Amino acid sequence: MDVQVSEPFEQIGYTGFMKAYCEYGGMLMNHGIELFGHRGASGHYPENTLSAFEAAKRSGADGIKFSVRMSKDHQLMVIHDESVNRTTNGSGIVRNMNYEELKKLDAGSWFNGEFSNETIMTLHQVAEWATQDGNRMRLNIELKNDSIDFVSLERAVLRLTRYYELENRVIISSFNPKSLMLVRALHPTIEIGYLVEGVPQNAVAKAKKIGASSIHCQEQFALSSEGQKTLAAGLSLRVYPVNDKSRIEPFYQAGVSAVMTDFPDDFVKEYSLLVQSKRAVQ
Repeated sequence: MDVQVSEPFEQIGYTGFMKAYCEYGGMLMNHGIELFGHRGASGHYPENTLSAFEAAKRSGADGIKFSVRMSKDHQLMVIHDESVNRTTNGSGIVRNMNYEELKKLDAGSWFNGEFSNETIMTLHQVAEWATQDGNRMRLNIELKNDSIDFVSLERAVLRLTRYYELENRVIISSFNPKSLMLVRALHPTIEIGYLVEGVPQNAVAKAKKIGASSIHCQEQFALSSEGQKTLAAGLSLRVYPVNDKSRIEPFYQAGVSAVMTDFPDDFVKEYSLLVQSKRAVQ
């Protein structure tokens, strides 16, 4: 049966495409897995750069996951590490450098010389990119405040999210429960993901207390009894980062709702094959 979808695949993401396919083709699925580019398509492009985010969009991924921390002059910078040493040609701690210093750095050559024009992005730049025509990607913004207390980080991120009218497309995540509780106090409905490492026994209780709707976890948590407790409590599971595309099958069986990967193009294709195989046996 031919399925007519009114919008290009790369604009609606793979999960969006499959929802349309189900509607028109009558295929029944228990759930769908969203695919997020971890720091963009960072397996093939310098992480957290425009090139990486654009590549994730082209792959058909449903969203991107990236981290935000503050500069010395309180600008929202999209960078994972506390320092610029690993991912730029500079050195120093992000919170001790101002916007102008950070924007002058080359954020691409460390990965490959062809990306020498890449710079550290700001959250404003990402938001502008995300609101361009045809871009419907979800944004998982991790607040990097588990080891450094950036005063007003939560308020600044929420203010920008409101300004760009992205509240329905944003997921705020952090390892810091207090920070997420503040996010919930400031915004009663924005989606929150509680980040955990390993298999903590109290994750579900903490997530519920925070007001989170999901737990962002590693594979061992998602496939453990704690993962099943999470689902039973009405929370969703998002797994980070996974680069072995063969893991899609066990995640699908376990009820995982999203996978974050450095290689979204590979995962989009693998998930497509999985869905087709499930349909074939129905």
